[in-house]
Amino acid sequence: MDRSPDSTAAADSGIRTAPPGGGAVPYAGGGKHEHRWLILGVIGLAQLMVVLDATIVNIALPSAQQDLGFSDGNRQWIVTAYALAFGSLLLLGGRIADLVGRKTVFIAGLAGFAAASALGGAATSFGMLVAARALQGAFGALLAPAALSLLTTTFTDPKERAKAFGIYGAIAGAGGAVGLLLGGVLTEYLDWRWCLFVNLAFAVVAILGGLRLLHGGRPADRPKLDVPGTILVSVGLFCIVYGFSNAETHDWSDAQTWGFLLVGAVLLAAFSWWETRAEHPLLPLRVVLDRDRGASYLAMFIAGAGMFGVFLFLTYYLQQILAYSPVSTGVAFLPMVACMVASSIITTNKLVPRFGPKPIVPLGMAIAALSMVWLTFLDVDSSYAAHVLPPLLLLGVGMGLIFATAMNLATGGVAAHDAGVASAMVNTSQQVGGSIGTALLNTLATTAATSYLVGKQPTPQVRAQASIESYSTAYWWSALFFAVGFVVTLVLYRPGRPKIVATEGAVHM
Repeated sequence: MDRSPDSTAAADSGIRTAPPGGGAVPYAGGGKHEHRWLILGVIGLAQLMVVLDATIVNIALPSAQQDLGFSDGNRQWIVTAYALAFGSLLLLGGRIADLVGRKTVFIAGLAGFAAASALGGAATSFGMLVAARALQGAFGALLAPAALSLLTTTFTDPKERAKAFGIYGAIAGAGGAVGLLLGGVLTEYLDWRWCLFVNLAFAVVAILGGLRLLHGGRPADRPKLDVPGTILVSVGLFCIVYGFSNAETHDWSDAQTWGFLLVGAVLLAAFSWWETRAEHPLLPLRVVLDRDRGASYLAMFIAGAGMFGVFLFLTYYLQQILAYSPVSTGVAFLPMVACMVASSIITTNKLVPRFGPKPIVPLGMAIAALSMVWLTFLDVDSSYAAHVLPPLLLLGVGMGLIFATAMNLATGGVAAHDAGVASAMVNTSQQVGGSIGTALLNTLATTAATSYLVGKQPTPQVRAQASIESYSTAYWWSALFFAVGFVVTLVLYRPGRPKIVATEGAVHM
């Protein structure tokens, strides 16, 4: 057997090496070839747990606030604590997966996430809940890149890889909507604490499946940890996420807003400089400088920012204007989820192998932008079936085109010892994009509502119209995000079909 460094790392990571004639062969470590689809189920469940947690807690916040007695000003920290830890530690988590072994980090991430969820569900004070959310984010930063890199190294056949990433992309894109539905059901019929306790059930199933199905200890071809790079990027991302989160409750001229953003930008610039000189860089430039991979990271960043125009403000519209319950609001998003799943699977199996990413991802951006523009026509007299559902279905199709394609190409062709950090960049792009999008859209929407109310009597009708103005402003800006994404991905993606090579045979770019 070939025991070159990359093939050894591949074997230790549980990668299937196909024989010359194809067919079913055992996985390294004794697993059976047919287990790869069960592995996809385990990985998908772990990813769903991380993604839906970003929205499921939002539904529980009002009940948690009433129960624990914290102020409106402190409420944002329940969300921000998770975002800060998750966003700033993702690249470190990805490199730890490359250093320690993806199975070990995957299981540790699941166990830690579950323990933090249990702590949050049992919280007796605001501080205890914030600490639990920060721990969730930290363990999520271990779990998310390990899950995606396991998927990358498990599915190396191009056709099977396309199917797997279609399903995974649909989970990643639809998880937020699933979180809204599940959070509504748990909060309405049980208690807000179950929005955290439910992660224990997901984690137990995923841990048992991971212990049984996954293979690999420490990879043989292990990179060394870039300590200066780790400090620079972790603190830099922390400052960026904190600065934009602070802008949601403070003015942009506030020193804590622009000061943290400035420091974060300087640290990230220093990180980029250091990575060109480090002997063992945390994020090798070969990972991000490939055109298709770089375009995919930017696509995830822009889509993450634009998606909040739907999940956040359309949730407000359904509950405040159409008077939907939390459960009804979650159900209202399900058709979009169905379209996203179908679009993701068709895209990765049929469209990208035939046409390549260049027409597919820009088309998804254009469709998403069109759906946002369509949503700007909503008013106080609109109905769900006639006015909300059509643009939602259109958005589901567009996001399926974007997520499945970008996730596949963002991790395709990387060397086995870079799979963790390449996967972490996917999650980092989406998380930081989401944080920036939330802050910008919230600020712009609030400004629009305030401007509309100037000189008017604050009657219920006027307040409702002010809310409509704020939502429309957010949709227009989301449309602009996606329009920028259309131009960026149209320019950057290579024409023609993608040249995805097996991970264990990948060469450095």
